[in-house]
Amino acid sequence: MNMRKNLCKAVLGCIFSLAGVLLLSACGSSGASDLHEAEGYYFDTDVELKINDKNGEALLKKCFSLCEELENTFSPSSSSSELYKINRRTSDTVTVSDDMADCLEEALTWCSRTDGAFDITIYPVSSLWDFRSGKTEIPDEAAIDSALAKVDYTKVHLDGNELTFDSPDTMLDLGGIAKGYASAKIKKMLKEEGVSSALINLGGNVSTLGLKSSGTKWTVGIQKPFADRGETLTTVKSSDSCVISAGIYERYFEKDGKLYHHILDPKTGYPKETDLNQATVISTDDAMSDALSTICILYGQEKAEEFIKSQGLDVTVLFTDKNNNITWFPEESSDLSAS
Repeated sequence: MNMRKNLCKAVLGCIFSLAGVLLLSACGSSGASDLHEAEGYYFDTDVELKINDKNGEALLKKCFSLCEELENTFSPSSSSSELYKINRRTSDTVTVSDDMADCLEEALTWCSRTDGAFDITIYPVSSLWDFRSGKTEIPDEAAIDSALAKVDYTKVHLDGNELTFDSPDTMLDLGGIAKGYASAKIKKMLKEEGVSSALINLGGNVSTLGLKSSGTKWTVGIQKPFADRGETLTTVKSSDSCVISAGIYERYFEKDGKLYHHILDPKTGYPKETDLNQATVISTDDAMSDALSTICILYGQEKAEEFIKSQGLDVTVLFTDKNNNITWFPEESSDLSAS
């Protein structure tokens, strides 16, 4: 097991920054003895938790146990995970866990709403690209074409906990929604435990419960794309909401003067050409915000705004263009800014 999973610190640094969003708060500023903080490593990213409750230490352990459980559900690479086994199934129909069924139902909804612009069957393609090792290798065109033939969310059918595939070649990648699902489930558990003040940061997917003990909203910083980690573009106020970003700067490499990023177009198999460096979604629905932030990058700003209007979504989006200029949508939502 990764050694970082065993790390649980009582107090974090004053600024903790991760992929897209970061929490900004003075250490110990709440002055509350019931504030408990810890970090761990799950979902292939750093996790930060802040819980303001007298039972905070026990609840932190419970949160990390839930993280481990969900990681063992949604990891595409761990041989013990449910998703790994689904992708290597030996029959057309698989009985899945409640968490997998719930997450898949949400994910397939967004696949359908976007007509496959967001497609969770992208795994045969995404597994060809390596944005983590530091290599700058573009997959062979023939390999991408072959993998693209396996991408089609309409070949996946969910009926309760029964998951059926039309093709044995179909494989799932839930990276565009699993962390949002996880943060929502952690927050729900904390609510059920009577917690009224908490912050959950899953690798930049920030979700807040209530207010800080001082009675003020949490301040969440938006990472400046392609800048040093921790350099903020702006900050927003959050209470009982989530602040979730997707950006082309999170995992990428450059080759022959061209940038290749990890948000792939299911139609071409290559990184999506977009007019955005980043999209940040603020709402009360973590899983939806996770998916929508990626959809915004895939669509580009104009089409994303049209999509949000057509779907009647109650969200706020901060669009960051290629010059790192911010546009709030809807415009009047800029009052959420803490800058």
